[in-house]
Amino acid sequence: MDTPSTFHITNDPTPKHLDDDGREKRTGTWLTASAHIITAVIGSGVLSLAWAIAQLGWVAGPAVLMTFSFITYFTSTLLADAYRAPDPVHGKRNYTYMDVVRATLGGKKVQLCGIAQYVNLVGVTIGYTITASISIVAVKRSNCFHYNGHDAHCQPSNYPYMAVFAVIQIVLSQIPNFHKLSWLSILAAVMSFAYSLIGLGLSIAKVAGGVHTKTTLTGTEVGPHLSSSEKVWRTFQAIGDIAFAYAFSTVLIEIQDTLRSHPPENKMMKRASLVGVLTTTMFYMLCGCIGYAAFGNDAPGNFLTGFGFYEPFWLIDIANICIAVHLIGAYQVFCQPIFGFVEKKCKQRWPESKFITTEHAVNVPCCGEYPVNMFRLVWRTAYVALTALIAMIFPFFNSFLGLIGAASFYPLTVYFPIEMYIARAKIPRFSFTWIWLKILTYTCLVVSLVAAVGSIQGLLTDLKKYQPFKTE
Repeated sequence: MDTPSTFHITNDPTPKHLDDDGREKRTGTWLTASAHIITAVIGSGVLSLAWAIAQLGWVAGPAVLMTFSFITYFTSTLLADAYRAPDPVHGKRNYTYMDVVRATLGGKKVQLCGIAQYVNLVGVTIGYTITASISIVAVKRSNCFHYNGHDAHCQPSNYPYMAVFAVIQIVLSQIPNFHKLSWLSILAAVMSFAYSLIGLGLSIAKVAGGVHTKTTLTGTEVGPHLSSSEKVWRTFQAIGDIAFAYAFSTVLIEIQDTLRSHPPENKMMKRASLVGVLTTTMFYMLCGCIGYAAFGNDAPGNFLTGFGFYEPFWLIDIANICIAVHLIGAYQVFCQPIFGFVEKKCKQRWPESKFITTEHAVNVPCCGEYPVNMFRLVWRTAYVALTALIAMIFPFFNSFLGLIGAASFYPLTVYFPIEMYIARAKIPRFSFTWIWLKILTYTCLVVSLVAAVGSIQGLLTDLKKYQPFKTE
């Protein structure tokens, strides 16, 4: 039943269990939505912010962080109003980002949105596989340095830990949909606060300890170890890293689709977006700026696994375990839309296939009956295995993060939300509002392009000296 109403009146025998679209009643609140956002946003991006601010310096670094936070919040409010169309409160629900674009813009833009969104989601899951393995390896390295000295050769391979991460994800990927993920998102959000606070505390202790590091208004300086062209490339890459650190537009509509219908979903989502963006901006400013103060222009690419800190080793171990646990949850937040999209398309294409459509009830100890679908089992397992394989072939942390951020920031965080707002509000061409929205759009396009170029250059530099599957 597609006609929504403020009061849900129907002859359905179980109306209390259904929403206005005939689907199972949604129970999400702005708090659970905030947890989903924080899980999606405070991810591996926070770990590269000290490095990013070191490239940009005290002036541009915090300014770029604040600019991206404002743009992300502004466009997320525009996107929240597009969940229902044509009316943001009583209109027909749209379940995915592509559905939203189809309802408002239509045409080839739907396909462009799909390509941008799903390529980004795949990229994020690969990035999280890399980061989780780096964090677990950092635990082994931390213990090795503690017992054998800071100059010891401690270089365990990442590959076994990528495989372990993939096995865990194969199990968790059998969670049928986003609506069943709230507990995992809340756990992951707690973990993200834990490792951010540990990193922040260690940075403050290092600054308070009187360690003198060189910081400048313009960041890293050109000299014997850094050419002027490398400085430019790194600056571009840093902008991409910061753009990635705010990426949650790709899953915003899916998160909003978990919210109950009263109060209106768009109001709850705007509140959740404000809480999420404010919380993450506070953490980012603290971690980035204090991390830069602690490490100076030599800040490592990942300030917990880059070994700016060696002691207390047990605290660094806890932080890195928290990162791994958080990324286990974050991976699911980003891959569930991919799973849902592919499974929906396959059911539409082969509605008679029992392999695709049949659910089997399996008794799981301590959990009761659990629905298992053979197609879901095979396809999701294959997807996780493929992302793990790609992560093993291209384990470059910073360049990969910057490229994902640059590629997704412009189309998904800026272009589509603004274009849909212009179409929905029927804003006249060349009016004041139209002009400043277009200026914002094209400015962000330039930012995305230079960040992408910087990241590609970084990847090419890494590839020159990298041999796949070689362990030290």
